[in-house]
Amino acid sequence: MKNLLLLLSTILICLFPITIHAENMMTVKLTNYIENPSKLKIEFKGDYKSLDPTLTIKEGVAYQLTMKKGSLVLKGKKEKHTFQDSLILIPDKYDENHILYINDRPYLGAMEFRAEEDNTIRPVNQLPLEDYLKGVVPFEVYPTWDLEALKAQALAARTYAASHINEEINDTISYQVYGGYTWKEKTTKAVEETKGEVITHKGKLIEAFFSASNGGVTESNKNVWGGKAQSYFPIKKDPYDPIEPWEFTLHRTQIDLNTIDWDAFDWWDALQEKDKDISESMKRYLKGKGYSGDLKILAIPKFELAEKQLSSERSVKGSLTVEFMERLFDGTVLFHRYNLTNVNLNKIRPMIGGTIFKSYLIDSLEADKESYTMKGRGFGHGVGMSQWGAQGMAESGKSYREIIQFYYPGTKITPFDK
Repeated sequence: MKNLLLLLSTILICLFPITIHAENMMTVKLTNYIENPSKLKIEFKGDYKSLDPTLTIKEGVAYQLTMKKGSLVLKGKKEKHTFQDSLILIPDKYDENHILYINDRPYLGAMEFRAEEDNTIRPVNQLPLEDYLKGVVPFEVYPTWDLEALKAQALAARTYAASHINEEINDTISYQVYGGYTWKEKTTKAVEETKGEVITHKGKLIEAFFSASNGGVTESNKNVWGGKAQSYFPIKKDPYDPIEPWEFTLHRTQIDLNTIDWDAFDWWDALQEKDKDISESMKRYLKGKGYSGDLKILAIPKFELAEKQLSSERSVKGSLTVEFMERLFDGTVLFHRYNLTNVNLNKIRPMIGGTIFKSYLIDSLEADKESYTMKGRGFGHGVGMSQWGAQGMAESGKSYREIIQFYYPGTKITPFDK
């Protein structure tokens, strides 16, 4: 597989030798926008070639790629081709007039379609670093933001991507959200006007962490992930972050056992938790812990925070107890209790959901007989650049260089020369 990717790189360099260098190619596994990975619609603008000499790709034809008995099957107009392991498609010329569409989403560059387990087709896109960034920045921030804020985001994204040049990444928040050739004018300008610039410290690329909002206080990398505290990730007040507060309510009782009509044929399907979004998040978490049957959240008898806080005022530990029912495939119903006692909050937050329990900068957690109410500030880990704070700095007249220096103090902006 690695040899195939090297071949793709070599071909693209030959197609576009002036601007593409072998070490500046990104390899991105596409998962974020693939709803049905066993069947894909593929279309083309411009001429494309395959490594299979028997296959001729035609512009304007809607192809269907499916899995059959572990092999890839490509069907077009009166055509059918079978591939054992992978299908590689390469544009005759690398430019914006050669576009490959997967389920109507456009991509530049070469594309490999791999046959994976469970009838899964996995597209893998390979393209130059700078064009990859043009498909990243508008999905990480609002593309209508001030240009200087977008430039700062472009540098953070490029620095992150540069540290993953020799890896195969994906298009989700696990790395950076990548939307393909869905470029926006302003974010493209931000990438082009900072072309090749990265953030370094003592001659090395930094880990350019960022989050949506730090709630008015930046955080140390050591407090979040452990390891050595980096000087360019200090804990300090941020006067530019808008400090948007958040809160959520979680009911102690989600489903009252006393109200269940056990004799009804559809009693299970009729059960609805009070806090649907949070209960769905809890179910996903519990399934990841091995509870494979159908689940219903019954109650949350305990939800507490430990008193200890970091110097950034962020909370560290807490406790959560969840009671739930599990219906097995044979209809057997089991009752369970799942306890998290005095654990790091990064184990509890996924149970609630990161878009609900937005940060560890928690102002209060109050409880009464019916529910818990948590209030806090920020959105994300708070390490490095606040995206909303960067926008605030840009609106106040600061340049992207000043933004970078504020959020990554002591670093330098240098050309990327790998």
